[in-house]
Amino acid sequence: MDAKIGITGENRQAVSEQLAKLLADEYVLYTKTRNAHWNVEGADFLAKHKFFEDQYNQLDEFIDSVAERIRKIGHYAPATLKNFLALTHLTEYSERHNDSLGYIKDLLADHEAIIEFIRGNISPIANDYGDAGTSDFITGLMESHEEMAWFLRAHLK
Repeated sequence: MDAKIGITGENRQAVSEQLAKLLADEYVLYTKTRNAHWNVEGADFLAKHKFFEDQYNQLDEFIDSVAERIRKIGHYAPATLKNFLALTHLTEYSERHNDSLGYIKDLLADHEAIIEFIRGNISPIANDYGDAGTSDFITGLMESHEEMAWFLRAHLK
């Protein structure tokens, strides 16, 4: 699809490749957060069960918005588990206990990895590829991940 939006095809391709990696990271983190919601155990089960549900609902919105951003710049979003696992920066599973602390530490590390990935792409997407819209979009997404990470981190005190 040739989107005539003031960004060269080559630059839109480069941006879509970074967004595809971000989409894969979001999907893997969503899946891991669902896992935490389903499998958390302990005296704080109900509170953490609901907490993880709030988090995966937010991530579901992120997934949709990243995929739609890829489409807005004229490319197709990857949409298979095989693609996501090939593109992600995250590990699909880590060994830990099924208590809230184990899940929180694991999910926090993933949010922080996504924050660093996004932060490293804000300027290049705007300056090197001329896509201020995507740069602004991912800046907002980074801020949302920062808030989610803060909420997770607050449980560790």
